[in-house]
Amino acid sequence: MHLFRRGTSSLFSSSNVSLASSKTDTDTDAVGNNALAHEGFKSVPESEKLFTKPDPAVDGEDCLHDCATCTVKYPAKFDIDYEDELYGHVKGWATHLVVATGKSDWVRDIADETGSVMEAIEKGGIEPSNGGLKLSASNMPVPDEYHMHEAGQQPTNVLILPSFTVVEKVTPQLVPDLIEHFVNKSLTTTTPLVSQPEIPSQSIEEEQQPPHPASTSITTPLRSHPCPHAAVILLCSQRTRDARCGQSAPLLRREFERHLRPLGLYRDMDDTRPGGVGIYFISHVGGHKYSANVIVYRRRDFEWYKRGETEKDDEGAAQGIWLARVRPEECENIIRYTVLQGKVLKPGQQLRGGFDRERRLTSW
Repeated sequence: MHLFRRGTSSLFSSSNVSLASSKTDTDTDAVGNNALAHEGFKSVPESEKLFTKPDPAVDGEDCLHDCATCTVKYPAKFDIDYEDELYGHVKGWATHLVVATGKSDWVRDIADETGSVMEAIEKGGIEPSNGGLKLSASNMPVPDEYHMHEAGQQPTNVLILPSFTVVEKVTPQLVPDLIEHFVNKSLTTTTPLVSQPEIPSQSIEEEQQPPHPASTSITTPLRSHPCPHAAVILLCSQRTRDARCGQSAPLLRREFERHLRPLGLYRDMDDTRPGGVGIYFISHVGGHKYSANVIVYRRRDFEWYKRGETEKDDEGAAQGIWLARVRPEECENIIRYTVLQGKVLKPGQQLRGGFDRERRLTSW
């Protein structure tokens, strides 16, 4: 894991120590301190209690069965670990940065992508002030300007989660601005999601929920806009870390798309219509022996945009749900119950961790 360090005088400081060679299969690419506890949030020690599990009496008998029409299969030698206990072994994070690269595979450690925003973030010597930072490269499309510049000067877009904020045209040189003006001011995984009727106004004032970065008056050339999606599904696709990730991600994406399209919820890379679900490939998240890893960030209201709320009213993702050992035949119910309802079907077998801002629960 790479650590931000304070007090460095240049963008890439030789004093930074890279610990990539000491990573284990269960490490995550979280950066910064791990002191994420927020007053009022509770760490849940049991996988069955972090998220609601579908109930056949309420949700119907379909929640008990995998998809019967799925024809997509993993390769015969797709061997994964079913023995380890998954839950509670991932490091917590406050914000998650997903960097657009236009690629679905990268060098083994994304911080070694020379001249990249990922390199600048992990080796730049600036530590976020709002808690641990999780960093992923992604296949999100890069701006047209990206192709007009040399490595080290290429502007790209960065998705900040859970705030669902897209910061535009970030270059390695502008990473300090990204951290200072957007990440530090962003709501986090332990920012309470206020339910107006239940939370007294005095408590809301005490919690001082940070403003949405897109609405904050700041002095920086960077600009941002809210991500239009109601949810995003992140699939580890990094073949250079493990062949199973490269094999599973395209197959799962195909199945997720197949079940989202009839619902009118599928959004391709260039579809900016509000609502719907975006599916992106991302770099190694740890635990490739538990492939496939799937991280879902979801809003609690899939039609929030119809209420005419302003950018500063955007409450971001209510939940982040990290699953592993996901197979194609499980994609239908993951869409039906996890993405759409925030429920987890097989927590003991598949849940690695996550957060619920509305119920004020985390796995860490």
